[in-house]
Amino acid sequence: MAKVELKQPVVEEIKGYVATAKSIVLVDYRGLSVAQDTELRKKLRAAGVVYKVYKNTMLNFAFKGTEFEALANDLNGPSAVAFGMEDATAPARIFFESFKTMPKLEFKAGVVGGSYYDAKQLEIIATIPSREVLISRLLGSIQSPITNLARVLKQIAEKQA
Repeated sequence: MAKVELKQPVVEEIKGYVATAKSIVLVDYRGLSVAQDTELRKKLRAAGVVYKVYKNTMLNFAFKGTEFEALANDLNGPSAVAFGMEDATAPARIFFESFKTMPKLEFKAGVVGGSYYDAKQLEIIATIPSREVLISRLLGSIQSPITNLARVLKQIAEKQA
C-alpha cells in the first residue's frame, strides 16, 4: 500500500474536525510531562474540545481551502491542535489557564470565528468568558432593573394600603 493511501484516512479525520469546528488553536507542547498532558486532555475533553497531535503536513493538507488555511504558516516544529467544537473560545481559555501550571506550553496561533489570531491576540481571546457566562450576565443585568421596579411598586402599594 502506498504512503499516500495510508495518510489519506488521517487527513480525512482532520477534515471532519475542521468542518465542524468553531475554532482551532495551535500550541507548542514541548516539555510537558505525561501527567501534565493527561491533565490538559481531561480539561479540554470536559469542555467539548478535541485535542490531537498530528504531523504538520497532514494538518496543512486538511486546512487547505478552509477558513483555517491561515494557520499553515504556523505549522512548524511540534504542534498540537485543539478543535473548539461547542464553544469557540474554550480551547484558548483552557490553555491560558493551564499556562500557570505548565509554563512550557505556549500558543502558536489560532482561528476563532473565522479570524486569524497570533499568540499575543489569543491571550486576549482567552480572557473572554464562555457563552453561558455572558448570557447569564446579560440576563442578570436585564433582570435587575425589573426587580427594582417591582420592589418600588410593592412599597408604593403597601404605603397606600
